[in-house]
Amino acid sequence: MKVTIVGAGNVGASCAEYIAQKQIASKVVLLDIKEGFAEGKALDLYQTATTLGFNTSITGVTNDYAATSGSDVVVITSGVPRKPGMTREELIGINAGIVKKVSESILEYSPNAIIVVVSNPMDTMTYLALKATGLPKNRIIGMGGALDSSRFKTYLSLALDKPANDIQGMVIGGHGDTTMIPLTRLASYNGAPVSQYLDKETLEKVSADTMVGGATLTKLLGTSAWYAPGASVAYLVESILNDYKRMIPCSVLLEGEYGLKDICIGVPCIIGANGIESIIDIQLNAAEQALLNESAEKVHAMNTALKEIL
Repeated sequence: MKVTIVGAGNVGASCAEYIAQKQIASKVVLLDIKEGFAEGKALDLYQTATTLGFNTSITGVTNDYAATSGSDVVVITSGVPRKPGMTREELIGINAGIVKKVSESILEYSPNAIIVVVSNPMDTMTYLALKATGLPKNRIIGMGGALDSSRFKTYLSLALDKPANDIQGMVIGGHGDTTMIPLTRLASYNGAPVSQYLDKETLEKVSADTMVGGATLTKLLGTSAWYAPGASVAYLVESILNDYKRMIPCSVLLEGEYGLKDICIGVPCIIGANGIESIIDIQLNAAEQALLNESAEKVHAMNTALKEIL
């Protein structure tokens, strides 16, 4: 199995590292537009193979899409972060051009690939990739919900003082500080609702901390996070390549599910060999559905910036 990661920055390199260490794929290709950057990252990673005990081959290339030929999964992390003074529409315009070009270039050499979108604003970039390529919706997946859910479970673990792997929980909605929806009602600790152990005030704090999880790390690090995003991508790719059929919240095109249409937004999906195998209806209550509708309105508003590109 072959995985291409477009963008050899921190997130892309971390994703490659986790995929190699867990031997999720036999081949990993890192591609970047900066001369020698992907080659250097790939060589550095490959030199850990003997000490870490993996056999995945890792190669890096500068803007050579021919080297990505025959990829089963392609991860798009490329794009620019929002800078001071830059409007969200300007960011969308810049990254949309990048994601559109990357998607088209990838499909020229890997026409059957499943594409995982990480570039921000993620829901809008997922929608763009879908519309620009004309691929069926099962083959374009926005990764954000997997990352947001991992942060949600981490904050629940800290509040409960219990192992994170004993906790289940998910975040749906848009991948943004004001659009994501941590589903505290459905979160559980070894099958028991977390509400049995945490009061309303604590759960509200967990939810609030989750929603600004990315911003918190950016403030602490001075840049965007990369360990958890890279691991979340690898987790998603693993479910595709091994046909695990994990239930993972992902940004996917909705065509009436949850009462929403013509939008890519995070909802629970079964992820397997065909990408999005199915969309799961988890029976939201009225308050949760209202929050999802509000989130969708904000994502729709961001999508309007794509009018001149699509």
